[in-house]
Amino acid sequence: MGEQMRRQQVGVRHRPVPAAVLLAASLLLAACPSLAGCTATGTPQPSIAAGSTAGPSGGATQASAPLETSQTSAKAPVYWLGKSRDGVYLYREFRDADGKDNPIATALRIMMSQKPLDPSYFTPWQPPKKLAASVSGRNYITVDVSADAFNTGVDEPTAQLAVQQLVYTATAAAASSGLVDAGQPISVMLLVDGRTSQLAFDRVQLGQLMQRDPSMVAPAWIIDPQEGAQVTGALKVFGRATSPDKAFAWQILHRDAQGAKSSYVSGTVTSGNQPGHVGEFTFSVNLPAGDYEIRILPSDDASPAASATTSAWDSKGFTVTG
Repeated sequence: MGEQMRRQQVGVRHRPVPAAVLLAASLLLAACPSLAGCTATGTPQPSIAAGSTAGPSGGATQASAPLETSQTSAKAPVYWLGKSRDGVYLYREFRDADGKDNPIATALRIMMSQKPLDPSYFTPWQPPKKLAASVSGRNYITVDVSADAFNTGVDEPTAQLAVQQLVYTATAAAASSGLVDAGQPISVMLLVDGRTSQLAFDRVQLGQLMQRDPSMVAPAWIIDPQEGAQVTGALKVFGRATSPDKAFAWQILHRDAQGAKSSYVSGTVTSGNQPGHVGEFTFSVNLPAGDYEIRILPSDDASPAASATTSAWDSKGFTVTG
């Protein structure tokens, strides 16, 4: 399953979107008349405490997270907020979705109504009673959500990140399903109960077109394996960084039956710079059966002693079955 996920994200060319598809996408794609009819169970985790840091502290990144590529599986790309070593960033997971439904609305419902697979991720959104999405032929996505989707107890940095969480998820779902021309900029307009110029989370002024803010996405994250994955054979790690030619440390911790972690193996990897694969990194490790955690850290944290005490850019728990 892990290798299949990687193939979905690597080496897939964007196909030109037929005019008929874009025209059809300009119609309203989905609407949810009631909570019971269109959301899944799950309680969003609490928002970040006031005064916490959101976004990077070291300046703008050299390359934003590339737009998702077209894929044929029923996996929906969904972004979450995640606490990292120096703040809070956006991270992506792939979630099971009904391929028959509007892919944008589906991904946004998951984002607002379900829990992330990774326990270190969370969402400040609430399950909405109404949610609709539409796409025009000029790469213009309109999302209309009811006011009950907003958690008014979040601070300003969290609110800003949450709005970008919606922008990233909506554009990812549109691109991966082929509803937009991924070679052109994609803009998102967020409406609240059909109205513009509203305040999201009582803090963020809406009413203008929004695009992806590259400063909001994590400097590096693990795409494969996902949290809780069952791995057979060699572990194949695939991830992405926001900068090319960037060295990172990776560490694998072993978890015993009591949940205690100990360093098992570590190394370094450098993000790629090839066209179409900028920022990607991959490596393989042979591991005996057991429970593990893979972590990605700055390159100067490669020592085994640092693995149990140093906060990672991203981490994933997984099990090797043999």
